[in-house]
Amino acid sequence: MSRLREDEFDEDYGPDDDSPPYWFPGTRMPDEARRIGLTHHVPDGALLDFAGRLDSTRAYHRVVAWVMLVVFGLPVVFYVIRLVETIGVH
Repeated sequence: MSRLREDEFDEDYGPDDDSPPYWFPGTRMPDEARRIGLTHHVPDGALLDFAGRLDSTRAYHRVVAWVMLVVFGLPVVFYVIRLVETIGVH
């Protein structure tokens, strides 16, 4: 009976599993988000999945994170300014 030799150049030492590859959408979703039912198919989950994939070691990803912070934070700042003007606090 012939015995198959193991490939000496094989670098995959871990056991095979059925989990999807890391680049599939929705794999970087936090556990709490998955628990409440967010997936990459709904807008909030897609945004969370996108933000979770940003890598802080890359300059472009940091720029995208700052742009997202401005886009989502600026309306809050404008609302607070309007609220202060409405109340009349100077």
